[in-house]
Amino acid sequence: MALLITNLIITLVAFQNVRLTEQLIFDINHIRRKHQYYRFVTSAFIHGDGFHVFMNLLALYFMGPFLEVQIGTGAFVAIYFACLLGGSAWTYLDHFRDSNYRALGASGAISGIMAAASLFGPLQTILVFFVLPMPFILATVLYVGWSIWASHNQLRDGIGHAAHLGGALMGVALVCLLYPQVARNAFDDVVAAVTPG
Repeated sequence: MALLITNLIITLVAFQNVRLTEQLIFDINHIRRKHQYYRFVTSAFIHGDGFHVFMNLLALYFMGPFLEVQIGTGAFVAIYFACLLGGSAWTYLDHFRDSNYRALGASGAISGIMAAASLFGPLQTILVFFVLPMPFILATVLYVGWSIWASHNQLRDGIGHAAHLGGALMGVALVCLLYPQVARNAFDDVVAAVTPG
């Protein structure tokens, strides 16, 4: 809830303050030439518009508590920021040569939370777009697969696919590293679910 509220407050302030947005946004040119690496983090606390912040915070509201209950608040916050940085780092590497590239939003962190949470409850049913029931792990695999395709093809649709991919990969890597039994159980559960008989 603290992350949700902080995101919302900073975003709303930035909506009214273009200068603040310019100071916080992920900007390849400023990062490369002026070494303003703080933008890797600050860009995740501002959003492009009301729909952008609503969707990100809605995802955090529904998926965050599930993971936090599993691992505790301290570990949850650590994974959130690690995934945030993973998303920003992947974006930086993916767009390093594009000095005009700019991005904002918490999507990288939230993608990581989604990926990590799906390993703790791979077969739990979630409603994609609130209507389509799907196993949590399948939704995550499809989401990551789409991010890989879109990032590889440099899809310019206003969505930070590289951040989504980097955050999700970081989330999976951290669960495998810190909670290896959870990752093994998730694998076993999925194999059992798809194995006939």
